[in-house]
Amino acid sequence: MRRGLMDILACPMCKGPLVLTVSKEDEHGVLEGNLRCEACKIDYPIEEAIPNMLPPALRS
Repeated sequence: MRRGLMDILACPMCKGPLVLTVSKEDEHGVLEGNLRCEACKIDYPIEEAIPNMLPPALRS
């Protein structure tokens, strides 16, 4: 995920801002990490550079 996406990403539940935590990154962007909505207390994982923005109940 490119860091520039943080300007347009929002929590799908409340449309609030997300906080990025990076676990692994390369020159292209974030490979592993987490996006967190502090308002909803929901974490959205980033795996293989793809953020999973599905609500927790819909994730497999």
